[in-house]
Amino acid sequence: MTLRKPTTSDASSIAAISIEVWIGTYLKRGVSAFFADYALAEFTPSKIEKLILDPDQFILLSENDQGIDGFIRLSPNSKAPIPGCSEMEISTFYVQPRQHGKGIGKRLLAAALQHCRDICVEAVWLTTNAENDSAIAFYLAQGFEHVGETHFRIGDQGYLNNVYSHRLLR
Repeated sequence: MTLRKPTTSDASSIAAISIEVWIGTYLKRGVSAFFADYALAEFTPSKIEKLILDPDQFILLSENDQGIDGFIRLSPNSKAPIPGCSEMEISTFYVQPRQHGKGIGKRLLAAALQHCRDICVEAVWLTTNAENDSAIAFYLAQGFEHVGETHFRIGDQGYLNNVYSHRLLR
């Protein structure tokens, strides 16, 4: 497993992982056109390429001998949905489900948190679906603290998300 920064040629692989993880995590009982349309419009290679080229975004991916199996994205100047959080968000953190339990998420998270320390960020925050028990357990085990709730919105629909914060020790 190698951790590295992405290039624009990685955009389609990152988009595919995003679709795989998002649909597999959040759509438990079938895929409706409403959610399919959202995923296919949101996770496109062109949108991912713009993120890769944005100098404010910090993206790190994990790659095995077959290809990319996970990635993490930090977004600075991101206003949290609740007061008291930093402005550094872990805006995306996806590992292929069949790769869970292999240490990929821990390595990606550790590298992202080290990046934050290196640039003198004192804390990070993220949101996750309130029903995503495995992600919640992972974040709590990594030292994140549940600090509030918000709603993820697709059009006029809202879905309960938990907000987590992690203070970084120097």
